[in-house]
Amino acid sequence: MKSKSKPELSIVILNYNTRDFLNDCLESLGKRKLESNFEVIVSDNDSSDGSVEMVRGDFSWVKLVLNKRNLGFAAGNNRAKSYCKGRYVLFLNSDTLVPKGTIKQVIKYISENGDVGALTCKILLPSGDLDKDARRSFVTPWIGLVHIFLKLDRVFPKSRVFGKYWYGYISADKTHEVDALQGAFFLVRRKLLDEVGWFDEDYFLDGEDIDLSWRIKEKGWKIMYYPLVYITHFKGVTKGKNKRRKKDIRLREKMKYRMSGVNSMEIFVRKRLWNKYPYPVMLVVYLGIKILRLIRVINLIIFG
Repeated sequence: MKSKSKPELSIVILNYNTRDFLNDCLESLGKRKLESNFEVIVSDNDSSDGSVEMVRGDFSWVKLVLNKRNLGFAAGNNRAKSYCKGRYVLFLNSDTLVPKGTIKQVIKYISENGDVGALTCKILLPSGDLDKDARRSFVTPWIGLVHIFLKLDRVFPKSRVFGKYWYGYISADKTHEVDALQGAFFLVRRKLLDEVGWFDEDYFLDGEDIDLSWRIKEKGWKIMYYPLVYITHFKGVTKGKNKRRKKDIRLREKMKYRMSGVNSMEIFVRKRLWNKYPYPVMLVVYLGIKILRLIRVINLIIFG
């Protein structure tokens, strides 16, 4: 971003072999240059698909951070820390498109609400459906049971008892406080980010956004879901879940990414929940995680 003044916002985009999606994302941001004073930093996790060359050739206004290996989501995003000059930091996925007005409006909202530490906008899938992971509750033993294993929130999505994880009982068009945001669009105050320590690098992929949300809430800040504006999220690109890229991901790499979610559950339980519940309850939780890991391995081998 060519600007003599200090940017108000630093947009950090982590990339790992998502060249075409990254190109579209940066093009969408390029069209928003006049809306807000922002800078864009792409942290590349040693991509081999020409992503770096594409950014250098077509987006000279983007800062590039070159990592020597795939550091994962947490560490990869953290490598952009010293490059961020804005009062606010937006972590944005490479497989997203940002329409007119979104950046301007979320910055306006957070700047006018001094008790808000972080927020997200409405996140839509290409189908136009809501990406439910945009707003989440922290996982408790009960929420883990009904969401991960029994999947009762799919049967009773608007129930306050069963639908709490995705806040299905609150309209997706209503601004409201939430526990945790998704890393696809995670706007946070820079001073707060420095205070809580950015992303926890014990997480490789998945869970780091929930953990960061946890630490923000611990400091007494509000985290908001603000659906008056939106982005489009293609979702699952790096993990090989997206149809446009699924055939390009080898089974071994898919296994690593799919297991990262289960590994992150275990890390989060150990760090944030272990001392909050009776020991027998947490043993059952750990057993559930082990069973879930086995189920995901079997499903990946059979269905790919």
